[in-house]
Amino acid sequence: MKNLKKVEAIIRPLKLDAVKSALVNAQILGMTVSEVRGFGRQKGKTERYRGAEYTVEFLQKLKVEIIVKDEQVDMVVETLIAAARTGKIGDGKIFITPVEQIIRIRTGERDLDAI
Repeated sequence: MKNLKKVEAIIRPLKLDAVKSALVNAQILGMTVSEVRGFGRQKGKTERYRGAEYTVEFLQKLKVEIIVKDEQVDMVVETLIAAARTGKIGDGKIFITPVEQIIRIRTGERDLDAI
């Protein structure tokens, strides 16, 4: 399906409510959220537990996945940036990929009818 894109955003967990509200206000109603771990430039952090210091290498993040029409991609990206940005390292990334096909398991509907 050439006119659909998957927008994946890796965000800070504390930004989920703001991101969800902003997307719903923009009439984007379907999304999948997964707990993920990773690191980039932020590289982890040092924490203390019962007096011992240890390094957390993989930081907790959330992955928000949204399927949208091509013409909605820029608006969704701008909405995500506005809602998820803190201005500090670790705010996350957005990835955009084409969607070949969508099939709703319950009904067998395909592509736009399956969203």
